[in-house]
Amino acid sequence: MEANETRSVFGKLLLEHRRAAGWTQGRLAEASGISVRALRELERGRARAAQRRSAEVLADALGLTGRDREFFLTVAKQGRRRNPALAAQVAATCALPAPTADLSGRENELDRLSAKVAEGGGVVAIVGQAGVGKTALAATAADLWRAEFPDGGYAVDLRGMDEEPLSARAALDRLLRALDVAPGQVPASEAERSALLRMLLEGRKVLLLLDNAADEAQIRPLLVAGPGSLTLITCRRTLAGLEGARWLGLEPLSDDGATGLLAKIIGADRIRAEPAAARELVELCGFLPLAVRIAGNRLATRPQWSLAQLADRLRDESTRLRALAAGDLQLRSAFDLSYRAVSAEARRLFRRLGTVPGADFGLELAIVVSGAAPADVRDHLDELVDASLLQTTAEPERHQFHDLIRLFAEERFEAEEEPAARDVVLAHLLGKAAEAARLFYPKASETGRFGSRDEAARWLDVEGENWVAAHRLGARKGRHREVRDLAIALHWYSDGRSAQQPWWEIFSLGAAAASELGDAAAEAKLLNFVGWAASVCLGDDKGAVAEHRRALDIAVRIGDQVEQTWASIYLGQALRLTGQGDEAFEFAKRGYELAHELPFWDGQTTARNMYGRALLNAGRHTEALAVHRAVLSDAERLAGDTYPDFHRLLKTLTLRAIGDVLADLAEWREAAGQYRTSRWLAWEGGFGGLEVISAIREGRAWREAGAFEEARECLTLAAELSPGPSFSAWREQALAELALLPE
Repeated sequence: MEANETRSVFGKLLLEHRRAAGWTQGRLAEASGISVRALRELERGRARAAQRRSAEVLADALGLTGRDREFFLTVAKQGRRRNPALAAQVAATCALPAPTADLSGRENELDRLSAKVAEGGGVVAIVGQAGVGKTALAATAADLWRAEFPDGGYAVDLRGMDEEPLSARAALDRLLRALDVAPGQVPASEAERSALLRMLLEGRKVLLLLDNAADEAQIRPLLVAGPGSLTLITCRRTLAGLEGARWLGLEPLSDDGATGLLAKIIGADRIRAEPAAARELVELCGFLPLAVRIAGNRLATRPQWSLAQLADRLRDESTRLRALAAGDLQLRSAFDLSYRAVSAEARRLFRRLGTVPGADFGLELAIVVSGAAPADVRDHLDELVDASLLQTTAEPERHQFHDLIRLFAEERFEAEEEPAARDVVLAHLLGKAAEAARLFYPKASETGRFGSRDEAARWLDVEGENWVAAHRLGARKGRHREVRDLAIALHWYSDGRSAQQPWWEIFSLGAAAASELGDAAAEAKLLNFVGWAASVCLGDDKGAVAEHRRALDIAVRIGDQVEQTWASIYLGQALRLTGQGDEAFEFAKRGYELAHELPFWDGQTTARNMYGRALLNAGRHTEALAVHRAVLSDAERLAGDTYPDFHRLLKTLTLRAIGDVLADLAEWREAAGQYRTSRWLAWEGGFGGLEVISAIREGRAWREAGAFEEARECLTLAAELSPGPSFSAWREQALAELALLPE
């Protein structure tokens, strides 16, 4: 065969059968009565196919029977082109869809798709949740690449979300008809149709778009294109079982991409007129293209509406999905199709996960809400991920909802579950968080459902958003005892973790719950915690003074000596920070004197260190150092009475207090040494906020001592350790100190 020749499909099939029979062209010519020259022309593709009678004679000569004969005659029939106009009309039923005119924010995804195609075609699956824009991206990409596939482009909507998706057999029929196979010549079985399609496409460069696929089983018989072709699949399922495919997981749009899509629908002028409302609107749409398109269409058909009006309607979570509808575009309906496509057990888990109060959850909470065995829950979670109803997170075995799908899950819960099922996860989170937090009491022993204090700390960290949200929800639902108990339990855990959780809110909810219960002792205790959080977490020292005075009044009224002591300790600190030095000293001294009745680790250490700070503020440096050093000495002597991290926390705070005294005496190098040890201890204990504070003060001490490189190292570290909003004030301090260093 010459290099530029390409065999016809019929020619290849004829050659295969002749060789399988072990015949030469001459022998087949003798058996069939067809000349050697004619056979050569057929096999080389110079003649597309034999005429009907010649094909039958060749089949007889080769001894073909049954399906082999039927297939041979079908391919011969296909080679004889029928009416071109009729062929074009049939082919139009599988034409590639028109590209989306207002596609926006998908430039990176188009580049990534192009890179995958450049690797050599094959099979590329675009997967993602309902409404994320898979079909729009695929149609646009197919239109861009149309010229690269000169032998044609074909598309089939597989209706994967219908109650009865298009079968692979029916899809093959459509493709064969589009390739001009006459209805009577389409083989009966799925396997034969797949084989015929493979032969028809062999050696050709085609683009095949299989849109809205149901699953791997539906797709596999359709993956017949050769290496020079491309099969592009869109599916809500991840299609993880598809062999030889490459995947592009499609996520919601970026803020700019979603705003750009909205601008294309309603016009850039309306976006420029209300930029803040536009940003809020796309955020309320979860940056989901379908939701943004629906919102845009509503605004486009209602030019009298402002963007703020629609944003106001979407703020209400209970009606947001209902509001995201325009004509036949229904976001809820799109989600419902995915929901109905999974098993009954996965649907039950899906709607019950809507009761988890935080943004993400692990296997533990999924088991709690479902009540099923762990292995079954894992399977159902995988099913929901495969259906794009759940998303995985960077943390192993943790999942999350898209915001709008969460609302849909909550709707399904309300419609299909008993209200009492909502309380299961709430009770679990409130109870387990309190149990974990109590392990951080100074003399707590490691018992209960947690294997260790470290395990409890990890749980409180990982599930932080969930138990904080449960605490808020419990307060709204009137679960006052659990809210009070959790807030009290968190006291010692919050020490050293001031930037980790919204402590002022947590303790305020606890104090309100105690008040509702008429529990004055708990209310006084929690008001002292509220004051601590106001000062340490919010920098609101005046607010702290007010809360501690309230706590003191209640404690005096009910004769609670312990909370009077704590209120005095805290007032000594807060009043000093508000510039009321004389009164601050009196309260600090009173707290110091009263605290001798308290256990060393449970209040006495704090009272003594606070008094030392009051002495420093009064200029009594020697006495202040003596107080702090005595605390350190006693802490070493009594170290066995508490757990190592609590001992480490106390040393961190006490060494920092000694550093403050030395710094006030301008003994900068000695102060820096105390701060450095304090910083290392904070790092070892995982007390991020304390590490930052010690690093700032160490940096300042080194600067005053003229050790500028050491200062730069400490202050740079402090700035790097202060990324979030909770650390913003400390970051500003660190940067201000850095600015004072010489270049």
